[in-house]
Amino acid sequence: MEESRRTEQVVLLQSLKRLIVSFVCCLPLSLLGLLLMLLLLYNSFSIFSLHLDPIPPTKSTLPPDHHHHFLHHHPSLSSTSSSSKSDSSLLLAVKETSLGFVQKQNVSPTKIERKTRRHKRRNQLPPEMTQKPQGKSRHIFKTKIKTFLSKSSCESLFFMIWISSIESFGEREQFTIESLFKSHPTSCLILVSNSLDCKRGTLILKPFTDKGLKVLPIKPDFTYIFKDTSAEKWFERLKKGMFSPGVIPLEQNLSNLLRLVLLYKFGGIYLDTDVIILKPLTNLHNVIGAQTVDPVTRKWSRLNNAVLIFDKNHPLLKSFINEFSRTFNGNKWGHNGPYLVSRVVARFNVSSSYSDIMGFSVLPPSSFYPVDWTRISGFYRVPVNEREANWSRKRLMHLRKHSFALHLWNRESKRLRIEEGSIIQLLMSDSCIFCNSSFLR
Repeated sequence: MEESRRTEQVVLLQSLKRLIVSFVCCLPLSLLGLLLMLLLLYNSFSIFSLHLDPIPPTKSTLPPDHHHHFLHHHPSLSSTSSSSKSDSSLLLAVKETSLGFVQKQNVSPTKIERKTRRHKRRNQLPPEMTQKPQGKSRHIFKTKIKTFLSKSSCESLFFMIWISSIESFGEREQFTIESLFKSHPTSCLILVSNSLDCKRGTLILKPFTDKGLKVLPIKPDFTYIFKDTSAEKWFERLKKGMFSPGVIPLEQNLSNLLRLVLLYKFGGIYLDTDVIILKPLTNLHNVIGAQTVDPVTRKWSRLNNAVLIFDKNHPLLKSFINEFSRTFNGNKWGHNGPYLVSRVVARFNVSSSYSDIMGFSVLPPSSFYPVDWTRISGFYRVPVNEREANWSRKRLMHLRKHSFALHLWNRESKRLRIEEGSIIQLLMSDSCIFCNSSFLR
């Protein structure tokens, strides 16, 4: 029964084909050609058509108002494979945008990533660095400095920089100012600090100003200070986030740069806030101090920048500033500070006199750094036996005779208690102005 049905179906199909062929043969040649062309177009479409995979949406890194300009990024757009998935994605991009936008899509992720990184770096900077000064505030630093210097008769001009909070500006930091004015009562001090340039800062410094001592706390205007030096372009690139400030606190590296540019612009003496002045510095000109010397050659092996004494526009200061801007590294401690001044000075011909080359001198460690940071703790302790007492007396005599200043290495000594009868306590008693202070008891 089933075989008979199949036979009937085959006969029916054959008859249908004959009928179709007979019909086609009866048609005019023009209509027959049209049908053949349609058949070819259908076959070609079936052969060359592509299956377009849907593109999964991804989270865009663009701002909301830019979403309509760019396609969502898809892995196939950046792949070098010639797979059908990659080709289909590219075809879709061509279909939905103009060629110009496709070309932008190929390069825009890199630009967007760079802008994102710059934005993050800018956010890491203190607001006072990224905000442009408005109106009169643009000239506050310049005006205050000029007014202070014009009204003051300064035997010497000192600079200090305080980058920490006002709460951490304690008795030890204030004693540095005491020792400065004990040896230089007619000098002027410009204390560059964001935290101390306020009413509370004025109250902290009031004991000095009440004695007629000339102290000016002032917030730094980096744009004005760095202008017309290589630090200017470095600072602009920093504000734009064009390089990373690194893991070392940015304030510390800015302090290293500020001291150089301030001396270059104004001339004078720079002191760290953990230095005790033991005798006048007024007879020193264009000097930097060695921190260590080679035990064999007896030549300096490292310099330090905690005490700097230079004339205005000195060429060595300009070399320091250029080195900072050219080789800045925010990830290495000391790279932009003590190691920087050491690198620059080491490039000069050591066989010639420093004065003949650039007009400056390198003083021995006994001048500013008579005590190494590894041994500073012993100077805070009172002698416990006759042997220690004899050593302490000899050391004290040597410091009073040969040293202009004593660097206290605050990172190592700030938690040490000053014991009565110790070398540090006796030196402070020599250099104090408010000698009845509880700090010296």
